[in-house]
Amino acid sequence: MMAIRELKVCLLGDTGVGKSSIVCRFVQDHFDHNISPTIGASFMTKTVPCGNELHKFLIWDTAGQERFHSLAPMYYRGSAAAVIVYDITKQDSFHTLKKWVKELKEHGPENIVMAIAGNKCDLSDIR
Repeated sequence: MMAIRELKVCLLGDTGVGKSSIVCRFVQDHFDHNISPTIGASFMTKTVPCGNELHKFLIWDTAGQERFHSLAPMYYRGSAAAVIVYDITKQDSFHTLKKWVKELKEHGPENIVMAIAGNKCDLSDIR
C-alpha cells in the first residue's frame, strides 16, 4: 500500500478573481460559468500519485470579500502552501497581491510556500 502524504493548500485573493474556478478545475476537471461566490471558505480534496506516495491535497478556497477577511487566518494555519490569485483583466487585483503576501507572512506558518497565479488568461483580449 502506498503512503499518503497530506498537504494543506489555501487559495487567497480578491473576490471574483477565480479562486473557486481554479479549485474546481483541479479537483473535478470541470469549469462552471455560473459559480457562486464563496461564503467564508470552501473545502475540497484531491489525491494525486507521486512516485511511491499518494499526495492528498486538502484545499481551502477562502472568500475574497472584505467582510470575511477576519476569518481567513484560521484557514492559513497549518498550510504547506498558498496560491495567491489575481485576475489579469482587473489591475486592482494585481495591486492587492502585496496585501495578501503580507497577510500570509503575519498569520500563516513561517515556512509556507507561496505562489502567485494570474487567472483568466482566456480573457486577455479585455485586458
